[in-house]
Amino acid sequence: MIEATELTKRYGDKTAVDRLSFTVRPGRVTGFLGPNGAGKSTTMRLILGLDAPSSGRVTVGGRRYADLAAPLRAVGSLLDAKGVHGGRSAYQHLAGLAASNNVPRRRVDEVLDLVGLPPATARRRAKGFSLGMGQRLGIAAALIGDPEVLILDEPVNGLDTEGIRWIRDLVKSLAADGRTVFLSSHLMSEMELTADHLIVIGRGRLIADTTVRDFIASNSRAHTLVRSPEPERLRTLLEAKGAVVTLAATGALRVEGPDAAAIGDLAHDHGLAIHELAHARSSLEEVYTALSQDATEYRAAPQHPEEALR
Repeated sequence: MIEATELTKRYGDKTAVDRLSFTVRPGRVTGFLGPNGAGKSTTMRLILGLDAPSSGRVTVGGRRYADLAAPLRAVGSLLDAKGVHGGRSAYQHLAGLAASNNVPRRRVDEVLDLVGLPPATARRRAKGFSLGMGQRLGIAAALIGDPEVLILDEPVNGLDTEGIRWIRDLVKSLAADGRTVFLSSHLMSEMELTADHLIVIGRGRLIADTTVRDFIASNSRAHTLVRSPEPERLRTLLEAKGAVVTLAATGALRVEGPDAAAIGDLAHDHGLAIHELAHARSSLEEVYTALSQDATEYRAAPQHPEEALR
């Protein structure tokens, strides 16, 4: 497990991580969410011993990262896919990592095959790699020691649709194998498909520590999506009944208040055709955005939903 206890990191008069406590357990994918400046990267660096905490502590398997005899065999990480000497080939980079932790050389070929970097590509210098190829190399480096714990910061960055699906399947399979997977991403739709559990922080403090399902259920409001050939007339009728009506990204009306049956009856009573009438739940992105607004250090001025779609 990864265990943080009252973890705090200050840089001068700025507190990046503020008394943060959480546990990342094996056997599931734990998503790590927070707006820019929330302290996610700092927290990951603290776990990996790249920064020292101002107070508190964080351990992996009950030990500080610095105390691990062969760290790559215990923890694999991807924080920056560009953190590779551009003059080295992918194979040389991985071989050096393997040698540093007494990992058999055959493991290099195994992880190259696992991440989809063919032999010809692996012999090329890393400075010529695309962003997606660099991500695959970074993931190969994280897996080189066959670790029990994986810490991945934005692993789908630069990957195409096939690559994103591959990462999703990979991390889920690793978690199913009993490993601990700690994963950050700004791609909420992908996080909703991948993560089992969430740790959400803002301004360095814990906002939520719960399952994805409970996070959405506890923080979302029930609503109904409605389509009609006369949307403005329907909207006027609904608002007269006290409903809160906005325009969803799909173009349908998003109605809070009356349920689907009441909306259907109202439309029928006024001779309005309905082309869609569906109960819906908020997405992870909607819930996360609403919950983390007060913890966002930098954000654009809010737009009315209709204005955002123009």
